[in-house]
Amino acid sequence: MIALAVWQGLLDGLGAVLAWIYGLIGNFGLSIIVLTIVIRLVLLPLGIKQIKSMQHMQAIQPQIKALQKKYKGDKAKVQEETMKLYREAGVNPLGGCLPLLLQFPILIAMYSVLRAPAPNADQEAVQRGDAPAVVNNHYPEDSELYTDVTQHGEGQRFLVMNLQCSLVQAGEQAEVSDSAGEPSGQTLDCGGSKILDTIPYALLLVLMIGTTFYQQRQMQKASPPGAQSAQQQAIMKYMPLMFAFFGLTFPAGLVLYWTTSNAFQIGQQAFLLRAGHIGPEALERRIAEQKARSNEPEKKGFMAKMMERAEAAQQPTDPKPAKGSGSSSAKGSSKGGPKQPGSGSSSGKRASGTTPPRGKRKPGSAPGDGTSGEGGGGRG
Repeated sequence: MIALAVWQGLLDGLGAVLAWIYGLIGNFGLSIIVLTIVIRLVLLPLGIKQIKSMQHMQAIQPQIKALQKKYKGDKAKVQEETMKLYREAGVNPLGGCLPLLLQFPILIAMYSVLRAPAPNADQEAVQRGDAPAVVNNHYPEDSELYTDVTQHGEGQRFLVMNLQCSLVQAGEQAEVSDSAGEPSGQTLDCGGSKILDTIPYALLLVLMIGTTFYQQRQMQKASPPGAQSAQQQAIMKYMPLMFAFFGLTFPAGLVLYWTTSNAFQIGQQAFLLRAGHIGPEALERRIAEQKARSNEPEKKGFMAKMMERAEAAQQPTDPKPAKGSGSSSAKGSSKGGPKQPGSGSSSGKRASGTTPPRGKRKPGSAPGDGTSGEGGGGRG
């Protein structure tokens, strides 16, 4: 229920904005173009992120293929090395998914907003005032657009096309079905000549297919050779054909929306390519920046510093050395081996007035060092 309420709110919001723009401009086609630009400007940050993520993912496809060939049969190693490559390149494999997924709900929402509202089949409820006169309507009932849409006024035309009509309806009086799917007695004026009046609808559809193909081709040229997988090439090949099939029965207003959106995307990608934000050189620069950041010392946060201080406080500190510890260590070292000439222990003994017995010399002491009877101290 919450999701349905959010969806209805989105439809009513788009309808209200379109009705407001229509009140200023007075032309349905121009209002759709302005609304498309507004939507693309709102989604611009996500759109730029999507373009960069998709192009960077394409650019590292050869390296991914090399990893798969090198570690063939070891899926865990392939995944590990692939994630490492993503980190080095600064690429988020999911970065291009959300913006792309956001465009399709908006496309479906625009279809619901732009199609002709259906008259309510329950005319008795309408006469009693218990139900609206039309269903599937998302325009404010007090707006000029609502009046023109429900009465099929001349404001719905753009370049001799009725934007509520589709290509298959061009050149005829199309029957409008009610909410039950039955003929309502109302018609859409889609022209009088099946040949002449079909031409502008067909041209608009061709323009939509061409811009869809061109903006995909634009990204392909921005990627290095061999960057695209077979699946990506198949998508680029068949997606314009899929939109061509849908465009046969879509209202011309929706075809105009998608064509305008493609034109905006083409201009956006051209700017990013010229500015060097996407393309093989941009990816190499991003990899170099990522490596430079990885070599920098990691900045420690507040919690990490607090943990280090707590660990340092728990470690025991070394006791301070006592006075005279130098002579004690000297004495301890003399017990482990022979004394060296001029050692601190012998001088200390002379200073304290204690001398070994006359005629006796400790092993390892040199004559005349003051510790034997033959030295100057013995003669004195």
